[in-house]
Amino acid sequence: MIVVVTPNPALDLTWSLPALERGESHRVAAGHTRAGGKGINVARVLHALGQPVLAVAPCAVAGDGALFSDDLRTAGIPVELVPVHGALRRSVALVEEATGTATLLNERGSAWSRTEIASLVQATIARLSDARVLVVSGSLPPGTPDGFVGSLVRKARRQGVAVIADVAGPALREAAHAGADLVKPNAVELVEATGAADPADGIRRLLDDGARMVAASFGADGLCIARSEGSGFEAVSARMPQPLRGNATGAGDAAVASLARDLVDGVGDLATLARRAAGLSAAAVLASYAGEVSSTYPALISEAIVAPGIPRSRERTPA
Repeated sequence: MIVVVTPNPALDLTWSLPALERGESHRVAAGHTRAGGKGINVARVLHALGQPVLAVAPCAVAGDGALFSDDLRTAGIPVELVPVHGALRRSVALVEEATGTATLLNERGSAWSRTEIASLVQATIARLSDARVLVVSGSLPPGTPDGFVGSLVRKARRQGVAVIADVAGPALREAAHAGADLVKPNAVELVEATGAADPADGIRRLLDDGARMVAASFGADGLCIARSEGSGFEAVSARMPQPLRGNATGAGDAAVASLARDLVDGVGDLATLARRAAGLSAAAVLASYAGEVSSTYPALISEAIVAPGIPRSRERTPA
């Protein structure tokens, strides 16, 4: 089983419109509402793939908390919800139909008390006895104490559970220092966490910190999987032959789902890890909402172009 913890979940609101014009009024069809947050998206993809998964998240006892919990249960996703006070944050996506460009408005969320954060950690650790992989994914609530992510990583690894951390900022370095099996920054997060403008330097710093593998994503340029090799590192990249037109909001979460499933299956070949992650990520771009993947993902996986090293930049003209 894979346990996925989402420290700062959200109620995702998505509207589609022909084009977004700044400063103008737009008439749109009814929006789409669902439980979200990066970890919830990962759990949705794993559930859709038939992978045993448990989503762990705090859930507001008032306001939108009922909508959040009801949506997960209606979707059939096994959940462990930790009651917290304070409002559930909202994430708004405005998706332009012509290009698939998504404009996101992400609330920061409410600050949970130390007792509530401790309850979330306890609920997560209690579920690890049946787990092979723990995924910690998404932003952290305001005021989360330093050491939250590192503590989860160390506790899980002491139980023999592999850990994937898809977090940002200092928490990313924290996860690496704690010995996470894989950390997954995007291009911006890689620079912010490490201070390195060169992706190779950033990846090297995370590996030197103690991460066993780094999966760095670069949008339409693809992704790479790297691990230490001698005094340097070995990296393999994968991307689609052409950029895809669609909503890329949940693409990184689909890649994390692919990597988590492969860790459960014991896949260690970097090329296989990269190919499958790139293909499933592409399938998320072709889906309507974050947390979904197109049924064409097997074909997309086979089409992914795999090469040694870090992806090179290319023009991002959708095809």
